[in-house]
Amino acid sequence: MKTMTCRDLGGPCDRQHRGETADEVIQAQDRHLAEAEQSGDATHQPAREAMKARWRRPRQSLHWYRDVQRSFAALPAGPS
Repeated sequence: MKTMTCRDLGGPCDRQHRGETADEVIQAQDRHLAEAEQSGDATHQPAREAMKARWRRPRQSLHWYRDVQRSFAALPAGPS
């Protein structure tokens, strides 16, 4: 398991997301941003809009996705 924060993924806070793959961490971030949006947390709104745009235009978002994959791969593995 590896850990990345909301901030590592372009968000405004230090909430930690853990996963075996970068995709798991990205999905956790997506859920976190959706929850923040539903609770009315305006500080997360720009990150939420950016995430929505990435899901709508995945080809245009490959640079961000590859950067996250590289960052995730470079992390040390934590306890399972």
